[in-house]
Amino acid sequence: MQNGQKIGLTMLTAIVFSSMVGAGIFSLPQNMAEVAGVDAIITAWLITGVGILFLAGCFLHLSRLKPELDGGIYTYAKTGFGDLAGFFSAWGYWLCATIGVVGYLVVAFAALGSFVDTPDSIVFGEGNTLWALIGESAILWLVHYLVLRGVKQAAFINLLATLAKSLPLIAFIVFAYYAFDVQTFTADRAGETLNVPFMEQVKGTMLITLWVFTGIEGAIVLSQRAKKRSDIGRATYIGVIFALVLYIAITLLSLGVMSRMDVAALSNPSMAGIMAQMTGSMGKWVISIGLIVSVLASYLSWILYSAEVPFTAAKYNAFPRIFTKQNEQGTPTASLMLTSLTVQFCLLMIFWTGEGYNTLVIISTSMILIPYFLVGAYLVKVSFAQSERWSIKAIGLGASVYGVWLIYAAGVENLLLSLLLYIPGLAIFYYSRYQSRQRKLNSLN
Repeated sequence: MQNGQKIGLTMLTAIVFSSMVGAGIFSLPQNMAEVAGVDAIITAWLITGVGILFLAGCFLHLSRLKPELDGGIYTYAKTGFGDLAGFFSAWGYWLCATIGVVGYLVVAFAALGSFVDTPDSIVFGEGNTLWALIGESAILWLVHYLVLRGVKQAAFINLLATLAKSLPLIAFIVFAYYAFDVQTFTADRAGETLNVPFMEQVKGTMLITLWVFTGIEGAIVLSQRAKKRSDIGRATYIGVIFALVLYIAITLLSLGVMSRMDVAALSNPSMAGIMAQMTGSMGKWVISIGLIVSVLASYLSWILYSAEVPFTAAKYNAFPRIFTKQNEQGTPTASLMLTSLTVQFCLLMIFWTGEGYNTLVIISTSMILIPYFLVGAYLVKVSFAQSERWSIKAIGLGASVYGVWLIYAAGVENLLLSLLLYIPGLAIFYYSRYQSRQRKLNSLN
């Protein structure tokens, strides 16, 4: 790949941060308050903070212990546990990323709907109307063209968008800090009004907290496009720490501005409702515009990930060889086209079924459970074979335990949903293996 298309530390960090801090953060106060009280939310963030830092540590140490492995999610699973495990990891991650970008488009137009819709005239609705479909499709193919121009150009635009979307988030934290009331925060700390046991409250937050951290692997997915290998782990840790601080601050400060029950009753994006409580309608506009910018920036990051995974997997014969095609700018053209066509199909399904953002979040998050667990398990395997440092072994074990906890907390329904979506991928896997065998036979003849 041309050196001019390589990505530096700042852009890598912006991609990691932007892919995590997307639509989810703007709905986070309501999502958390709906299922848990203050004590359970604090416990959830402690578990998530430790678990996600373990996971970030896995990406950091694997990039050093296995520098020859590019692409991360897929190659770690394949090298550690075989071709089929590698394929499932790539397939699950690709579906997670692709369904995630559909969710970003849908929620962006739902936010636009809050500005232009009236009771007598629904233009964009929940992002699932005909006009929303037209607008979402236009953005989809505009970004497709942008990424075709080169990954570095797309990453630079993402950097600018990341800086722009951070401003309303910082403004919210500042206003919430000054509006924070200790009595409001401490009222019903145990969430007794929910009539839900404490650990069930904690479990109820897990898919939410996982969703807002999905994207932590961004620097690893784009590892072969990084200027320096050392930037990969650093970008991951910097992005995770910034995101964790933002998430905790916004969630807990919100519960000092309004009661848990009031926050839980807000419509999403709930940050806009809380900002309106503090500053009036102007604050709501600021947050809503921030949401749209944030969502579109995250959408760009996830398109880069979605296009990269089939490209990497195809090089190892887990996806058909056509997905190894690149243009002069180093963009995987066939893989990008597959992703864009899949997003377009999902947008049509959203229009026909009338489903919204929350459904897409559940499906997308369910698909990432197994790939994340395999990353932790692979570091355990590598560290016990290659490293004498117990700290690295502990990170792998910690991430694996966190992965098992997430699968348990997600519940049987979400696990079965993810397994159902893995089944169609088997046809692609076996076709790719057949294609690989045929090439070998032809080369012998």
